[in-house]
Amino acid sequence: MPDERTFVLVTDRPDRSAAISAALRGIGICDVVGPEETWRDRRALAGVISDLTLSRPETDHCLRALQRRFANQHLPVVCLLRKATQDALRHAKTLGATVCMPAYVPPETIVAALANQVGIMAGQAEQAVSQGVVRAGEALTGLMAETRAGQPVRMGAVEAGLGPILTAVQEGGLARWLDTVWTHDDATYQHCLLVAGLAAQFALHLGFRYEDQFHFVRAALIHDVGKARIPLEILNKPGRLDPDELAVMRTHAAIGHEVLWAGGERDPVTLAVVRHHHEMLDGSGYPDGLVGGEIGDMVRLLTICDIYAALTERRPYKSPMPMADAMAILTAMDGKLEARLVDSFGEAMKAAV
Repeated sequence: MPDERTFVLVTDRPDRSAAISAALRGIGICDVVGPEETWRDRRALAGVISDLTLSRPETDHCLRALQRRFANQHLPVVCLLRKATQDALRHAKTLGATVCMPAYVPPETIVAALANQVGIMAGQAEQAVSQGVVRAGEALTGLMAETRAGQPVRMGAVEAGLGPILTAVQEGGLARWLDTVWTHDDATYQHCLLVAGLAAQFALHLGFRYEDQFHFVRAALIHDVGKARIPLEILNKPGRLDPDELAVMRTHAAIGHEVLWAGGERDPVTLAVVRHHHEMLDGSGYPDGLVGGEIGDMVRLLTICDIYAALTERRPYKSPMPMADAMAILTAMDGKLEARLVDSFGEAMKAAV
């Protein structure tokens, strides 16, 4: 029962505490405390939300005291970041954060992230989504680690995470999938999981056979595998890349294709999507400058999902773009993207709302 669990919101922003604590009371008892909390009298806690300024000494003292007090249990700690930089992420992790999120996100999303950490499921739909994200995330983590280490990739492990994605989107809905994926604090993993969910929704909307759904989502999940070999200072740079950095980043598509081919991957859809998801119908894309009919249908579909995800995902340096604005940009790319497919994608997104 919810009242058997006690959560603590530790905050130095009283103006935000009411909304977050109200959302927390939906899953248990909520205590609101300040950074002077010592944790000495706390016994059993289900989880903590930290809404503190990380740069302040009292925050460091408070969260390290929390770590010491509950050192023998895996205590979920959602840390809200005022500046979600890589340095801030690393600092939060050293202070015990298990999930990091920008401070501006809605309280309901913050609490959903904590509930997922604790294992509280409101129903079958939420459970399907949570399990789908975990399984797909594990598959993607393994693939990226193998690629980064120069080891042969194992597609069998990836395929084990595909069914849960389709089930999650079909049973839990795309909106739940996107909200849950958004709590992942690694930008590349988050993007791949977002694109996979969008691809699943698009495939379902288009009435693909299950086998075709499977192949499309498979390609979507791993489309950015080449980024595992891009230097982290470029991959995780906030804001725009300079021309030299952009040239390095653009090698990821060809690198991903090479990695998969070397590992024995021969599925033509997967190989085409990984290499060509940045190609444009007018020949302005990369790495091969393909034109028109040289770009396959599955690649055209995936490119739309990829661009939409990039426009709408949340980043430390930009707010998420509303669906209508993102669709307007896709529509304005007529000549680069196939207008008929963009219209169909828009219908799929509206159906998911």
